[in-house]
Amino acid sequence: MPRTLYDKIWDEHVVHTEEDGTSVLYIDRHLVHEVTSPQAFEGLRLAGRKPWRVSSIVATADHNTPTTGWERGYDGITDPTSKQQVTTLDANIKAFGAAAFFPFLDKRQGIVHVIGPEQGATLPGMTVVCGDSHTSTHGAFGALAHGIGTSEVEHVLATQTLLAKKAKNMLVRVEGQLARGCSAKDIVLAIIGRIGTAGGTGYTIEFGGSAIRALSMEGRMTVCNMA
Repeated sequence: MPRTLYDKIWDEHVVHTEEDGTSVLYIDRHLVHEVTSPQAFEGLRLAGRKPWRVSSIVATADHNTPTTGWERGYDGITDPTSKQQVTTLDANIKAFGAAAFFPFLDKRQGIVHVIGPEQGATLPGMTVVCGDSHTSTHGAFGALAHGIGTSEVEHVLATQTLLAKKAKNMLVRVEGQLARGCSAKDIVLAIIGRIGTAGGTGYTIEFGGSAIRALSMEGRMTVCNMA
């Protein structure tokens, strides 16, 4: 029976499936940032656990880091809560470890969904999770990428798995050549306008067609980011 890319990646990573369809899905790459990880690491600490596979973790501070004032170092983070989250991530990675960590002030630091691909942490065929709603960006690289909540961040850290039910398949095919002045964002906004903001609920969307094939990787990331 023919399978979609989603079917193939899912099947390769399912550890166990219950009668109600709930599956234990193995996770290859766990992207971690400073907002959804503090409670997760604290949960590990309270339970006396360690991350199941430190080599899967790639971490960076990106939600609370200023774009100016770097010459002031950490004092450039003027909001106390933001500064605490950034320094807490530093402490947690020091305590628990990571395959790679790009802290505030590191020249490789940046938006987690940009530096993951930049640093080769996102690869085709991977299952990727991050405690952020834009994790679908990594789908541009032929990965199955889930945005997860804080309790799920802890679960993945502790077990290297995610509990999930398999979604339905949806193919969105975009044919033709973009008009002058149009970009990948115009494509995805047009799709959203057609199917609605909840049109993909319960589905994993694969994008195809000549217009998608003609996009740069950055363009494909834009489409998947808004999927």
